[in-house]
Formats: sequence, C-alpha cells, structure tokens
Amino acid sequence: MSLRDEMRGKVETFLLDLVPKHFDVIGDVAVIRLPKELEAYEKEIAVTLVSKRKNIKTVLKKVSKLEGKHRVAEFENLWGSSSKTLHRENGYIYELDVKSVFFNPRLYSERARVAARVLPSEKVLIPFAGIGPFVLPVAGKAAKVLALELNPEACAFLQKNLQRNRLEAKVSLLMADATTLPGLLKGGREKKENRILEPEKPGFEFDRAIVPTPYGLDNFLGKVSQCIKSGGFIHFYTFKPAEEIPALIKEYKNMGFEVDFFRRCGNVAPGISRWVFDLQKLA
Repeated sequence: MSLRDEMRGKVETFLLDLVPKHFDVIGDVAVIRLPKELEAYEKEIAVTLVSKRKNIKTVLKKVSKLEGKHRVAEFENLWGSSSKTLHRENGYIYELDVKSVFFNPRLYSERARVAARVLPSEKVLIPFAGIGPFVLPVAGKAAKVLALELNPEACAFLQKNLQRNRLEAKVSLLMADATTLPGLLKGGREKKENRILEPEKPGFEFDRAIVPTPYGLDNFLGKVSQCIKSGGFIHFYTFKPAEEIPALIKEYKNMGFEVDFFRRCGNVAPGISRWVFDLQKLA
C-alpha cells in the first residue's frame, strides 16, 4: 500500500493527489518531499510513516534542491532528531548523515550492475565519490580504486565506511575538486595534506572510471577521458530529456567513444531523467 493510500481519510479528498506515493529510505531515515498545500498534514504524514514502517526512526522533509559545491540539500525534521544512520546496500554497510552528505538510495541496482563489470586487475577512478556507494563494491572486486571527493564530511564517512567494511587497503582517497582533472593527477594541484588514504596510489592512467556526474557538468567527460587508457571504459551519468539522447550518442561517438550500453536511471524533474552511458574509449 502506498503512502497516498495510507493517508486516505486523513487528508482532505481534494488534497489527496498531492500526497506522494513514494519516499526514500536511507537506513532508518525516511526522506519525503511535500508541497506547501500539505503543510497542515506534515506531522500526520510523519506519524503514519513511523507507525506503518517500524524500521523508520526519523522522518525528514526535503526543502531544497542539491546546492553548493558539496551538493547537499536542506531538510526539516518532521519526526525524530537524528539524521545519522547506517544504511545497508548490496552487502555493504554505509554510515552517513543525511543532512550533510549526498546519497541516492534509488541507484542501488545500478551500482551493483556497474560493479559487476569491474575486473580484479583493474585500476578504477571514481570522482564525486561521496560516502562510497560506488567505491566499496568496486574495491570489493579487488580492484585498485582512486576516489575523489570535495566534501570533507563525505570524505570522513567514506574513510569510516572503508574501514568498517575492511576495504581501506584497496582504496586511495583524495579530498579534492574532481573538476580540476586531469591536472590534479599530474601533480599540478594535488596537496599532500589532502591525501586521506593512500595505501597504493593507482597512478595516472586508469582502466575504468565511474562518474556519478553532478547536474550541469557534461563537459567533465572530456576531462576524465584524458585519464583513461585506450580501450578502457567510462560509466558516465548525465541529466537529459529523452529527445536529446540520439544526438548525445552521436556526440559521444564523435568524441572517440563506442557506446556500449545506455539506459534511463530514474526521473529527476518533469521531462528530465538521469541516464547512464557505458562508453569505451577507442583511442
């Protein structure tokens, strides 16, 4: 039964269609978006969530889009006080604070799909690494990973998550602005004090990159491509309307990529979806 169905009889009939059918659950924290018209019913909605789903201890209302260089949204507490939680996904445990880092639980199957393609012998670059939802399953395949993340709180949680899952020996972690690639890895902008974990730095050329690109950074593909070996792969995420995809495929081919696979990975706004492209660098 959806949340909208559960609120039937508790919300005025003419407002019922404004109640979202779905919400995100991160560990024991529920994250929901509610329009202004439902402001008087927010507490009732939170109580319904907690009473019907015993694993939920905190209910947060998302009140802004991702903002700032750390890609963090703003939230209001509707129920509970702690936004820190432990989230389990694909056999790994992630510690995080929903209010201070970005994490999308809806991409769990996509992260498993990409990790399944990684070979143990590979060197993998993961910019915009966050708390590690791509990093951990890739390191779990015994690949060597270089993770880049600018948000210091996300870096701290990623370090904890690597240690919690006993994967710190496979991952080098650098707190840095990934958009400064490739100069960052050539030593132009890297600062020693920003190296959080460096058991064995993979080097400059990588077999694969996994790029959960922030909105509006399509030009990053050209930058990260310079760090990938000929024949290597880039899993690139972008935000586009469906009608732009054929032209985008042609553009990627003109850039020297073979489009091995692509698909929609959920809607993010009316008419705009997140897409993943598995690209092989031909030269």
